[in-house]
Amino acid sequence: MKIENSFLDTDGKIIGDVYTSDEVMDNLLVLCDEYGSRFGGTEGERRAAEFIQKKMKAYGLTNVHQEPVPYIGWQRGEAQLEILSPLHKKIDCISLPLSPAGTVEATIMDMEDGAPSAFEQRSTEIKDKVVMTTSVVAPGGSKRWIHRGEKYGRSVLTGARAFIFVNHYPGFGPATGGVGHDGPGYIPAISICKEDGAFLQRLIRRHSEVKVRITTTDHSEPMTSWNVLGDLPGQEDPDIIVMIGCHYDGHDISQGAEDPASGVVAVLEAARVLAKYAKQLPYTIRFALWGVEEIGLLGSREYVKAHNDELPNIRFYLNMDSAGSSRNNRDLIVNEWEQLEPLFKGYSQDMALDFKVAQSLSAFSDHFPFFLEGVPTGGMESAERSLGGRGYGHTRYDTVDKVEIRSLREAAVLAARLSLRMASEKHWPAARREPAVVQKLLDRPEYQEEKAFRERLYAFYTQAAKDRAK
Repeated sequence: MKIENSFLDTDGKIIGDVYTSDEVMDNLLVLCDEYGSRFGGTEGERRAAEFIQKKMKAYGLTNVHQEPVPYIGWQRGEAQLEILSPLHKKIDCISLPLSPAGTVEATIMDMEDGAPSAFEQRSTEIKDKVVMTTSVVAPGGSKRWIHRGEKYGRSVLTGARAFIFVNHYPGFGPATGGVGHDGPGYIPAISICKEDGAFLQRLIRRHSEVKVRITTTDHSEPMTSWNVLGDLPGQEDPDIIVMIGCHYDGHDISQGAEDPASGVVAVLEAARVLAKYAKQLPYTIRFALWGVEEIGLLGSREYVKAHNDELPNIRFYLNMDSAGSSRNNRDLIVNEWEQLEPLFKGYSQDMALDFKVAQSLSAFSDHFPFFLEGVPTGGMESAERSLGGRGYGHTRYDTVDKVEIRSLREAAVLAARLSLRMASEKHWPAARREPAVVQKLLDRPEYQEEKAFRERLYAFYTQAAKDRAK
């Protein structure tokens, strides 16, 4: 069927350019091979921010600038895991970002995959133990993603003295990821590989009790990161904004090629071709590359706080975290905005591109600070989100060789074509939600368990901070 609309000529130019250019892969190579992990506080992070800013200017965006993000950062120290009984053995491990320094001697409580129900049922057994749990994201048949931070937080709330995170993928080594809550965590946290976790589980089954010593030497200090922003300004009403964003920081043990850099370069590529072929859009498209997402969504949270007055004018924030990875089917997830679903399904027909549109919500990427403030949000993810886990993500093996240029091109083209339409739509069907409406949505049964946990954890950390200040 032939489709006729006012965007097809521009679509053709965008698609033809992206699929005949190596720019998107060239940018990925620079970010990963030359600037490394881009973890907060590293030289690679600073150079990556400068590179992104330079590219935005070269592509013809306006108002290109960096905005500082002050925060409490973290630097890795040496970590050790020693079995003290029933035998003596050292096991390779790494600290999890935002783990505090400390030494703990205690017995292991194997919480297996760390289902929330297991923490509730065994809460009295956990006190003064070292909780060990795997990176499985759907423990106990859960229909939602149980994040590492939730497993750590539940360990804290039930009185654990330390936390061991076991990667559930064989041969990938330890998996990293932040465990703090608005700053450093409360108990030491380390990660080990699947094979060593299985060894500890066998010891526990044979001897009932395994005692370990965990030593962490990490430290936290004030740091500054940067959000990098640039605009394709609207010609009719530039104050109305469509935003596309992705964080550019990875974890310090890895290049972070799929997570997140594949999304970073897709955002930049969308900016390049839109600035080249769609300069006369009625409304503004703002491109945002966020700092320090991996330890608490800090860049996007700072932006929302600093730009609160413009939030009512943001039509939609499209999150592109890991959008160009091989595991991403490049569908559109809308964060519980039913009134937008017909519009986006219409775009799919209009574009002759069969992407799925689905409704769901998670709290673990840069859309969430916008969502909490009532801004319409969504992300480029697989509609049937894999509950198998991250794959190479958050390990040392998330490297450039895992990324295919085809996936990068698909992500960039979809982002550009969606943005082209969103920034041209005369009658936008969604407006900013009031806080009470946001909270009511979070009280739905499918989100209530996680919300209740977060409220408990926040109250715990708030009281702990008061106690430390006395």
